[in-house]
Amino acid sequence: MLAVAAFIGGAINSVAGGGSFLSFPALLFVGVPPIVANATNNTAMWVGVIGSARGYRKEIAEQRRLIAPLFAVSLVGATLGALLLLRTPSTLFERMVPWLLLAAVALFAFGPRIVAAERARAEHKASWVQLAAQFGVSIYGGYFGAGMGYAMLALLAFFPLPSVHAANGIKNALAIAINGIAIVPFAIARVIWWPQAILMAAAAMLGGYVGARLALRVSSSVMRATVIVLGVTMAVALFVRGV
Repeated sequence: MLAVAAFIGGAINSVAGGGSFLSFPALLFVGVPPIVANATNNTAMWVGVIGSARGYRKEIAEQRRLIAPLFAVSLVGATLGALLLLRTPSTLFERMVPWLLLAAVALFAFGPRIVAAERARAEHKASWVQLAAQFGVSIYGGYFGAGMGYAMLALLAFFPLPSVHAANGIKNALAIAINGIAIVPFAIARVIWWPQAILMAAAAMLGGYVGARLALRVSSSVMRATVIVLGVTMAVALFVRGV
Protein backbone atom coordinates (compact mmCIF):
# COMPACT_ATOMS: atom_id res chain seq x y z
CA MET A 1 0.00 0.00 0.00
CA LEU A 2 2.77 2.45 0.91
CA ALA A 3 4.68 1.79 -2.30
CA VAL A 4 1.55 2.28 -4.39
CA ALA A 5 0.63 5.49 -2.56
CA ALA A 6 4.16 6.86 -2.94
CA PHE A 7 4.28 5.88 -6.61
CA ILE A 8 1.00 7.66 -7.33
CA GLY A 9 2.05 10.57 -5.12
CA GLY A 10 5.30 10.94 -7.06
CA ALA A 11 3.40 10.87 -10.34
CA ILE A 12 0.92 13.47 -9.08
CA ASN A 13 3.74 15.72 -7.91
CA SER A 14 5.33 15.63 -11.34
CA VAL A 15 2.09 16.74 -13.01
CA ALA A 16 0.18 18.92 -10.58
CA GLY A 17 1.68 18.72 -7.09
CA GLY A 18 -0.12 17.55 -3.95
CA GLY A 19 1.26 14.02 -3.77
CA SER A 20 1.53 14.22 0.02
CA PHE A 21 -2.26 14.30 0.20
CA LEU A 22 -2.04 10.61 -0.68
CA SER A 23 1.29 9.43 0.73
CA PHE A 24 0.89 10.96 4.20
CA PRO A 25 -2.60 9.55 4.92
CA ALA A 26 -1.45 6.18 3.57
CA LEU A 27 1.09 6.01 6.39
CA LEU A 28 -1.62 6.85 8.91
CA PHE A 29 -3.98 4.20 7.56
CA VAL A 30 -1.38 1.44 7.99
CA GLY A 31 -0.95 2.38 11.63
CA VAL A 32 2.06 4.70 11.61
CA PRO A 33 1.76 7.30 14.43
CA PRO A 34 0.96 10.81 13.06
CA ILE A 35 4.23 12.52 13.97
CA VAL A 36 6.24 9.55 12.71
CA ALA A 37 4.12 9.49 9.54
CA ASN A 38 4.80 13.18 8.95
CA ALA A 39 8.55 12.77 9.44
CA THR A 40 8.71 9.61 7.32
CA ASN A 41 6.69 11.17 4.51
CA ASN A 42 8.88 14.30 4.56
CA THR A 43 11.97 12.13 4.20
CA ALA A 44 10.53 10.05 1.36
CA MET A 45 9.20 13.02 -0.60
CA TRP A 46 12.51 14.91 -0.25
CA VAL A 47 14.03 12.53 -2.78
CA GLY A 48 11.30 13.47 -5.24
CA VAL A 49 11.95 17.17 -4.65
CA ILE A 50 15.60 16.68 -5.59
CA GLY A 51 14.51 15.00 -8.80
CA SER A 52 12.18 17.88 -9.62
CA ALA A 53 14.91 20.45 -8.96
CA ARG A 54 17.24 18.73 -11.40
CA GLY A 55 14.85 19.68 -14.16
CA TYR A 56 15.32 23.35 -13.28
CA ARG A 57 19.11 23.43 -13.02
CA LYS A 58 19.42 26.30 -15.50
CA GLU A 59 16.79 28.46 -13.79
CA ILE A 60 18.25 27.78 -10.35
CA ALA A 61 21.75 28.71 -11.52
CA GLU A 62 20.46 31.96 -13.03
CA GLN A 63 18.70 32.95 -9.79
CA ARG A 64 21.36 31.82 -7.32
CA ARG A 65 21.92 35.33 -5.91
CA LEU A 66 18.22 35.60 -5.11
CA ILE A 67 18.01 32.03 -3.81
CA ALA A 68 20.94 32.32 -1.36
CA PRO A 69 19.28 34.48 1.36
CA LEU A 70 15.93 32.71 0.95
CA PHE A 71 17.71 29.34 1.22
CA ALA A 72 19.42 30.40 4.46
CA VAL A 73 16.16 31.64 5.97
CA SER A 74 14.44 28.42 4.92
CA LEU A 75 17.02 26.30 6.73
CA VAL A 76 16.44 28.17 9.98
CA GLY A 77 12.64 28.25 9.68
CA ALA A 78 12.29 24.58 8.74
CA THR A 79 14.52 23.55 11.64
CA LEU A 80 12.31 25.53 13.99
CA GLY A 81 9.18 24.00 12.45
CA ALA A 82 10.53 20.47 12.84
CA LEU A 83 11.49 21.15 16.47
CA LEU A 84 8.01 22.55 17.13
CA LEU A 85 6.51 19.37 15.71
CA LEU A 86 8.67 17.26 17.99
CA ARG A 87 7.52 19.36 20.95
CA THR A 88 3.85 18.94 20.02
CA PRO A 89 2.12 16.24 22.10
CA SER A 90 1.12 13.29 19.92
CA THR A 91 -2.51 13.50 21.02
CA LEU A 92 -2.70 17.18 20.05
CA PHE A 93 -1.08 16.57 16.67
CA GLU A 94 -3.51 13.72 16.02
CA ARG A 95 -6.41 16.14 16.46
CA MET A 96 -4.68 18.72 14.26
CA VAL A 97 -3.91 16.39 11.33
CA PRO A 98 -7.32 16.48 9.56
CA TRP A 99 -7.46 20.26 9.91
CA LEU A 100 -3.91 20.65 8.62
CA LEU A 101 -4.78 18.43 5.67
CA LEU A 102 -7.88 20.49 4.87
CA ALA A 103 -5.86 23.72 5.12
CA ALA A 104 -3.27 22.27 2.75
CA VAL A 105 -5.99 21.21 0.29
CA ALA A 106 -7.44 24.74 0.38
CA LEU A 107 -4.02 26.21 -0.32
CA PHE A 108 -3.57 23.75 -3.16
CA ALA A 109 -7.02 24.56 -4.58
CA PHE A 110 -6.74 28.34 -4.45
CA GLY A 111 -2.97 28.68 -4.78
CA PRO A 112 -2.91 29.26 -8.56
CA ARG A 113 -5.47 32.06 -8.25
CA ILE A 114 -3.48 33.70 -5.47
CA VAL A 115 -0.29 33.47 -7.50
CA ALA A 116 -1.96 34.91 -10.61
CA ALA A 117 -3.50 37.78 -8.65
CA GLU A 118 -0.28 38.69 -6.90
CA ARG A 119 1.75 38.47 -10.10
CA ALA A 120 -0.72 40.75 -11.84
CA ARG A 121 -0.74 43.55 -9.27
CA ALA A 122 2.23 43.17 -6.95
CA GLU A 123 5.25 45.41 -6.92
CA HIS A 124 8.67 44.61 -5.59
CA LYS A 125 8.60 44.54 -1.78
CA ALA A 126 11.30 45.25 0.76
CA SER A 127 13.63 42.30 1.09
CA TRP A 128 13.07 41.93 4.81
CA VAL A 129 9.34 41.42 4.19
CA GLN A 130 10.09 38.69 1.67
CA LEU A 131 12.56 37.01 3.99
CA ALA A 132 10.11 37.17 6.89
CA ALA A 133 7.37 35.65 4.73
CA GLN A 134 9.66 32.85 3.58
CA PHE A 135 10.66 32.26 7.19
CA GLY A 136 6.98 31.73 8.05
CA VAL A 137 6.45 29.40 5.09
CA SER A 138 9.52 27.37 6.03
CA ILE A 139 8.31 26.98 9.63
CA TYR A 140 5.08 25.52 8.25
CA GLY A 141 7.10 23.36 5.87
CA GLY A 142 9.21 21.91 8.66
CA TYR A 143 6.13 21.36 10.81
CA PHE A 144 3.76 19.81 8.27
CA GLY A 145 4.63 20.85 4.73
CA ALA A 146 1.77 19.74 2.51
CA GLY A 147 0.75 22.62 0.25
CA MET A 148 3.79 24.77 1.04
CA GLY A 149 4.74 24.87 -2.63
CA TYR A 150 1.87 27.19 -3.50
CA ALA A 151 2.64 29.39 -0.51
CA MET A 152 6.15 29.83 -1.88
CA LEU A 153 4.88 30.51 -5.40
CA ALA A 154 2.55 33.18 -4.02
CA LEU A 155 5.51 34.78 -2.25
CA LEU A 156 7.73 34.55 -5.33
CA ALA A 157 5.06 36.36 -7.34
CA PHE A 158 6.29 39.52 -5.60
CA PHE A 159 9.72 39.14 -7.18
CA PRO A 160 10.47 40.48 -10.68
CA LEU A 161 11.27 37.03 -12.08
CA PRO A 162 11.61 36.44 -15.82
CA SER A 163 9.19 33.49 -15.99
CA VAL A 164 7.06 31.02 -14.07
CA HIS A 165 9.80 28.47 -14.74
CA ALA A 166 12.22 30.58 -12.71
CA ALA A 167 9.70 30.68 -9.86
CA ASN A 168 9.28 26.91 -9.99
CA GLY A 169 13.04 26.43 -9.97
CA ILE A 170 13.45 28.64 -6.91
CA LYS A 171 10.52 26.91 -5.19
CA ASN A 172 12.12 23.50 -5.72
CA ALA A 173 15.50 24.70 -4.47
CA LEU A 174 13.90 26.08 -1.32
CA ALA A 175 11.88 22.88 -0.85
CA ILE A 176 15.16 20.93 -0.87
CA ALA A 177 16.34 23.13 2.01
CA ILE A 178 13.10 22.85 3.97
CA ASN A 179 12.49 19.13 3.59
CA GLY A 180 16.17 18.26 3.82
CA ILE A 181 17.05 20.14 7.00
CA ALA A 182 13.90 18.85 8.72
CA ILE A 183 15.25 15.32 8.34
CA VAL A 184 18.09 16.11 10.78
CA PRO A 185 16.01 16.73 13.94
CA PHE A 186 13.58 14.01 12.89
CA ALA A 187 16.44 11.53 12.56
CA ILE A 188 18.00 12.57 15.87
CA ALA A 189 14.62 12.15 17.58
CA ARG A 190 14.23 8.75 15.87
CA VAL A 191 10.78 9.52 14.50
CA ILE A 192 11.61 8.42 10.95
CA TRP A 193 10.76 4.84 10.08
CA TRP A 194 13.59 4.25 7.64
CA PRO A 195 12.40 1.04 5.91
CA GLN A 196 9.12 2.73 5.00
CA ALA A 197 10.88 5.97 4.04
CA ILE A 198 13.33 4.20 1.71
CA LEU A 199 10.57 2.11 0.12
CA MET A 200 8.40 5.18 -0.46
CA ALA A 201 11.32 7.26 -1.73
CA ALA A 202 12.13 4.66 -4.38
CA ALA A 203 8.47 4.37 -5.38
CA ALA A 204 8.07 8.16 -5.51
CA MET A 205 11.12 8.48 -7.77
CA LEU A 206 9.69 5.90 -10.16
CA GLY A 207 6.27 7.50 -10.01
CA GLY A 208 7.75 10.90 -10.75
CA TYR A 209 9.52 9.54 -13.82
CA VAL A 210 6.36 7.84 -15.11
CA GLY A 211 4.27 10.90 -14.28
CA ALA A 212 6.60 13.17 -16.21
CA ARG A 213 6.31 10.89 -19.24
CA LEU A 214 2.52 10.96 -19.01
CA ALA A 215 2.24 14.67 -18.24
CA LEU A 216 1.53 15.64 -21.83
CA ARG A 217 -1.30 13.12 -22.04
CA VAL A 218 -3.10 14.11 -18.85
CA SER A 219 -4.90 17.42 -18.39
CA SER A 220 -3.37 19.26 -15.45
CA SER A 221 -6.80 20.65 -14.53
CA VAL A 222 -8.22 17.13 -14.34
CA MET A 223 -5.26 16.01 -12.27
CA ARG A 224 -5.63 18.99 -9.92
CA ALA A 225 -9.33 18.25 -9.45
CA THR A 226 -8.49 14.63 -8.68
CA VAL A 227 -5.89 15.67 -6.11
CA ILE A 228 -8.36 18.03 -4.41
CA VAL A 229 -11.04 15.34 -4.22
CA LEU A 230 -8.49 12.88 -2.83
CA GLY A 231 -7.30 15.37 -0.24
CA VAL A 232 -10.80 16.21 0.99
CA THR A 233 -11.73 12.51 1.05
CA MET A 234 -8.64 11.67 3.09
CA ALA A 235 -9.34 14.50 5.54
CA VAL A 236 -12.96 13.41 6.01
CA ALA A 237 -11.84 9.81 6.49
CA LEU A 238 -9.38 10.95 9.16
CA PHE A 239 -12.11 12.93 10.92
CA VAL A 240 -14.37 9.86 10.93
CA ARG A 241 -11.53 7.54 11.94
CA GLY A 242 -10.27 9.89 14.62
CA VAL A 243 -6.78 9.49 13.08
